[in-house]
Amino acid sequence: MIPTEDASARKREIEEKLRQEQETLSFIRENLEKSDQLTKGMVSILSSFESRLMQLENSIIPVHKQTENLQRLQENVDKTLSCMDHVISYYHVAKDTDRIIREGPTGRLDEYLGCIAKIQKAVEYFQDNNPDSPELNTVKARFEKGKELLEAEFRSLLTRYSKPVPPVLILDAITVDEELEVQEDVVLEHLPEAVLQDIICIAGWLVEYGRNQDFMNVYFQIRSNQLDRSIKGLKDHFRKNSASSGTLYSPAIQTKRKDTPTKKAPKRPGKDDVLDIEIDSYIHCISAFVKLAQSEYALLTEIIPEHHQKKTFDSLIQEALDNLMLEGDNIVSAARRAILRHDYSAVLTIFPILRHLKMNKSEFDSTLQNDPDKEYNMPKDGTVHELTSNAILFLQQLLDFHETAGAMLASQETSSASSYSSDFSKRLLSTYICKVLGNLQLNLLSKSKVYEDSALSAIFLHNNYNYILKSLEKSELIQLVTVTQKKAELSYRELIEQQIQVYQRSWQKVTEHLTDRNMPVFQPGAKLKDKERQVIKDKFKGFNDGLEELCKIQKGWAIPDKEQRDFIRQAQRRVVSDAYRAFLHRCANISFTKNPEKYHKYRPEEVEEMIEKLFDTSA
Repeated sequence: MIPTEDASARKREIEEKLRQEQETLSFIRENLEKSDQLTKGMVSILSSFESRLMQLENSIIPVHKQTENLQRLQENVDKTLSCMDHVISYYHVAKDTDRIIREGPTGRLDEYLGCIAKIQKAVEYFQDNNPDSPELNTVKARFEKGKELLEAEFRSLLTRYSKPVPPVLILDAITVDEELEVQEDVVLEHLPEAVLQDIICIAGWLVEYGRNQDFMNVYFQIRSNQLDRSIKGLKDHFRKNSASSGTLYSPAIQTKRKDTPTKKAPKRPGKDDVLDIEIDSYIHCISAFVKLAQSEYALLTEIIPEHHQKKTFDSLIQEALDNLMLEGDNIVSAARRAILRHDYSAVLTIFPILRHLKMNKSEFDSTLQNDPDKEYNMPKDGTVHELTSNAILFLQQLLDFHETAGAMLASQETSSASSYSSDFSKRLLSTYICKVLGNLQLNLLSKSKVYEDSALSAIFLHNNYNYILKSLEKSELIQLVTVTQKKAELSYRELIEQQIQVYQRSWQKVTEHLTDRNMPVFQPGAKLKDKERQVIKDKFKGFNDGLEELCKIQKGWAIPDKEQRDFIRQAQRRVVSDAYRAFLHRCANISFTKNPEKYHKYRPEEVEEMIEKLFDTSA
C-alpha cells in the first residue's frame, strides 16, 4: 500500500506538469492565432500589391506607347524641319549668291563656281517640284548671268595673258646647235600656270554644265591672233637684224646661233638683196610656224574637249597658214618678174625654200595632220567613196577585155606565147582582180579611221563593202574572182555583218539606261527614297538625251542600198523599242516625280518613228 503523502506529492507533480502543458498549449494557440493573423495580413498586403501593380502596369503601358509616339513625332518634326530648312535654302539661294555673282569670278574662281553649283541645284529643285514658281525664273536668270560672267572671265584671262612669243625665244626653239649631241627642247610657255589652270577649269565647266561651245571660238580667235603676231614679230626682228648687220642665217643651213649669227652667208653674183632677205626670213617663218603650231596644239589639248580639238586647231592656225602661203606666192611672183627681166638666176632663190620644205615635210605634215581625206575626199555621210566606184568601174571595163588582159598577164609570166592556156590566163586575171580588191579593202579600212565617230566609220565600210559585193554579183566579175577565191562572196557578207554589229554598238550608250543596273528594288505602291527617285530620273534623262543626239546625228548619214537601209533600221528599231517598252513596264507603278511628262517624253511608237528616219537626209 502506497503511503498517502507520496500519492499526494505525485498528484501535485502531475497537476503541475499538466498546468505547464496547458500554458504551453495556450502559448502555441496564441502564437498560431497571431501567425494566422500575420498570414492573413500578408496575403491581404500581397493581394493589394498585386492589384496596385496591375493598376500601375495598366497605367504605364499607354504612357510608354504615348512616349514612343511622341519620340516618333519628334523625329518626324526634326526631319520635317531639316527638309524645310533645305527647301527654304533654295528660296534664299538668289539672295545669298547675289553679291558674289555680281562681282564676278576674278580672283576667286573656286568660290564663284561653288555659288554657281548652289544656283544650279536650286534650278533643278524648282524644275522638279515647282516649275511654275517665280523663284525658278529668278534662279535661272542668276544661272545665266553667272555663265555669262564665266565666259567673260575666260575671254579676259586669255586676252590679258596671251602674248606674242618673243622672236629671240622662237629663234632658240628653231635653231639647231651642231656642237650639241642631244638638242635641248625650248619650251614655249604661252600662259602662266595658275592662269592656265583657271582657264582649264572654266572651259570644263562650260562644257559640262554651261552647254556652251562659243568659248572655243573665242579661244581660237585669240590664240590665232597671237600665233600670227608671233610670226610677224619674228619676221620684223629678222629683217631689222639682217638689214642692219648685213648677215643672214637660215635653219635650212643648220648653224649655231646666239643673239647674232655666227657667220655671214656669201652673196651670189647678181643676187637681189631684198629678195635674199625675204627668202631667209620666209624660211625662218616656216620653221617658226611648225614649232609654234606644235606648242599651240599641246596647249589646246588641255583646254578644248577632245572631239573639238581638231576643228579648233585647224581654225586657230588657218590665218597664219594663209599668210605663209600668201608670202610664198609673193616670193614666187617676185622670181617670175625677175625672169621676165631676163634675170634667170633669180629662180635659184627659190631652191633654199624647196630644200627646207623637203627637209621638214614630215614634221610639217605631222603637225598639220595633213591627210587629204580629212578635209576633202571623205564623204561626210559615210556613203560610197569615189575610189571604190572608180575601182569597180575599172574592173568592169577590164572585164570587157578579159581575154586580152589575161593574155598580157600571161605573157609576163612566160616568154612563150604557146606555153599558156586560156585557163592559165583566166587564173592570172582572177589573181590580179583579187589583188585590186584586196588593196581597195585595205585602203578603205585606212580611210575609215579618218572618222572620229566609230559608228560612222562602220557605216562607211558597210556601204563600200556592200557596193563592192553588189557590183561583183551584178556582173561576171564574181565568176572571175571565185576562180581563185571560192569564198569571196561569203567573205564580203561577213565583213558587212561585222560593220553592222559595230554600228549597232553605238546604240548601247542609249539602251544602257534602260537596263536593271542600279534600278531600285521596291514594293508596288511603296514610297521611294530621294536617291532612288533620282536614279530613275537619270535613266529617263539619259535615254531621252542619247536618243535625240543619235537620231539628230545619224539622220545625216546615208545608206544608199534601200534593202540594207531598211534592214538596219528595223533591227535597231526592234532592239530599242523592246528595251524601252520593258523599261516603261517596270516603271509603270512607280511614283518618282511630280512631273512624269518631263521624263517620259516619248511613247514607244514615237521612238520607233524617230529611228525610222535614220539615214534620211530629207527627214
